[in-house]
Amino acid sequence: MPDNHKPQPRVPFHLPFYYGWFIIGLSFLAYLAASAVRASPSVLIHPLEKEFGWGRTAISSAASLNLLVYGFMAPVGGWLLDRFGARRVIMFCLSTIALAVAGTIFVDQLWQFILIWGVVLGIATGVTPALSASVASRWFIARRGLAVGILTNANATGQVIFLPILMALIVSHGWRPAMWLIVGTALLLLPAIYFWLRDYPSEIGLEPYTDSKTTAEERSQAQKKAGTFSLAATVDVFKTATFWLLSATFFVCGLTSNGLVGTHMIPYAIERGIPEVAAATAVGIMGVASFIGTTFAGWLCDRVDPRKVLSAAYLFRGLSLFVLPYVTESYGLFVFAVLYGLDWFATGPSTIAIIAKHFGQNRVGMLFGLVFVSHQIGSAIAALGAGWIYSNLGEYHYAFLSGAVMGLLAAAMALIIRSSNAASPTLTANAEPAGA
Repeated sequence: MPDNHKPQPRVPFHLPFYYGWFIIGLSFLAYLAASAVRASPSVLIHPLEKEFGWGRTAISSAASLNLLVYGFMAPVGGWLLDRFGARRVIMFCLSTIALAVAGTIFVDQLWQFILIWGVVLGIATGVTPALSASVASRWFIARRGLAVGILTNANATGQVIFLPILMALIVSHGWRPAMWLIVGTALLLLPAIYFWLRDYPSEIGLEPYTDSKTTAEERSQAQKKAGTFSLAATVDVFKTATFWLLSATFFVCGLTSNGLVGTHMIPYAIERGIPEVAAATAVGIMGVASFIGTTFAGWLCDRVDPRKVLSAAYLFRGLSLFVLPYVTESYGLFVFAVLYGLDWFATGPSTIAIIAKHFGQNRVGMLFGLVFVSHQIGSAIAALGAGWIYSNLGEYHYAFLSGAVMGLLAAAMALIIRSSNAASPTLTANAEPAGA
């Protein structure tokens, strides 16, 4: 018999729109706070060189290690999100970020900085790459691409907000006070995540967001939790050309974004005589353009073949990187920021859409995490490699031009990914209803 005295699930508070959009908003803010950590290395390079006398390659090695650990943590983060839900995982992430960044303020040795920034913060932020895929797949059937696009924008939006502020604080008060901004932001979000974030719609008596085009099969799949991890099915995924093509293109994405532009554009601009705050503002402009481009890419993925969206993003990226080596003034950097920003994170929604189409929804978080490993390998190689090129050649030209060529190659690879999901393996051994 049903327990009539058992409290019924209910929405924490009523909203004039679907509660899933509020979940997207909370997750967006958490991802945004983590993005402050992702943005910081580029504004810390010059202050750390000046205060401690550490070399460019040595500081870049901390950023490179962070990117590498961040990448290898992505499958683990995807599994944790699938297994424990976003609420607990995000709280762990934000708490660790606050403690680690606070610890960074007291470092006076290079190995301490590498340990905290490279390893600890790499682990803490490594749970976030799969966040957009995991949250959107649980709360949305219709408008899923748009939801993913909005969440993916958090990284860029965080840089829009934090980079100019961090740079201004560093210029006026030093790098240590700037780090307290990240600590405070992470701590401020913890109560909201604890009280209002939910992992499944069924926890508050709702169902995933649908529309008139949603099929019965899609509804059934959305009502299932991720099942037991299947090693055999994972091995089968590794045997598919789709997985390796996505990994190869995402390798290029990481190489040309976090590793190359994200780490080295600001030092490059400053050495070209562009003011520090103007250089940081350019990254903010990139973020605004990215919000437009990535949201549009997510919207497109709900309507057209995501392979075409992915190819267009890489094509635009490759072409824009041909511009950067010839920038000498602030206005030129701002033009590059708009061109590059439109595709900065636009690869995310289309990559996730292809994964979901080929391998199913129930393990999108973990699968995206596996693909994301290649992204961060590319990021780590570019962060360290571009630093080495600068240290040995005295300029970044060859690094930026190499990234441009890689972008064009990725655009071609995206078009040869299979369009059919027939016989594609999934990662679910046993699935249970979401309300179980």
